[in-house]
Amino acid sequence: MEPRTLPAPATTTGATADAGPAPALWLVRHGESTWNVAGLAQGQHDQAELTERGLRQASNAAWRFRDQPIRAIYASDLRRARQTAAAFAAVVGVPVFADARLRERSLGVLEGIPTTPLRPLMTGLDDGRVVDPDARPAGGESVREMYQRAAAFCDELAATISDGGDGSAAGAFPVLPDAVGDVVIIAHGGTVRVLTAYLHGIPPEQMSWGPVENATVVHIPDFRARLPRSATADARSPLRQSPQGQ
Repeated sequence: MEPRTLPAPATTTGATADAGPAPALWLVRHGESTWNVAGLAQGQHDQAELTERGLRQASNAAWRFRDQPIRAIYASDLRRARQTAAAFAAVVGVPVFADARLRERSLGVLEGIPTTPLRPLMTGLDDGRVVDPDARPAGGESVREMYQRAAAFCDELAATISDGGDGSAAGAFPVLPDAVGDVVIIAHGGTVRVLTAYLHGIPPEQMSWGPVENATVVHIPDFRARLPRSATADARSPLRQSPQGQ
């Protein structure tokens, strides 16, 4: 299946949309992985890598951004996301910063088993909705915990951009000199879901959990304006990032 743009409460457009003076956020799910094909629960297990089709999906999605000003790319530090991010870096010409808070939900003991028998009691998910945001598989995390760590990343990202990237905001990290344009986040289906919900004021217990296909792209214009009022003034925790080689 070709990469598509996920319908969302945000204004969803193609990558050629005019970003304007306020930076937009682009959320991207990684390309097809070997465990996607095998039907296995991936979570934070890092054995899966992109298939040939997944590499093509990543390249096709990245190519849509060839004329889009991008100030930074942030990615989950899991292999399948980093491989997807590398395709974007090659097209837009900016480095990738990896952050563990953009990882998929940890599924603990469920990782590596077929996804079909996973039950709502363990996952908190049923029929495309979050039915228990605090359900946690053994050794894993709940939807609420994932939501909170991804939101913390988003808050601090917004604070850094608002601060101009000079490092004076609490816990902020510098961006590239004279960087302009939008921000791309390359992660996982769960990450895309929780960030989309957070940026529309939807709490974990009211979230939907519909399909997010490989290489799906979500466009959220002026994402800083969608944050809780105090978020950009007081970032929740330091970003843990490292530059990835091109």
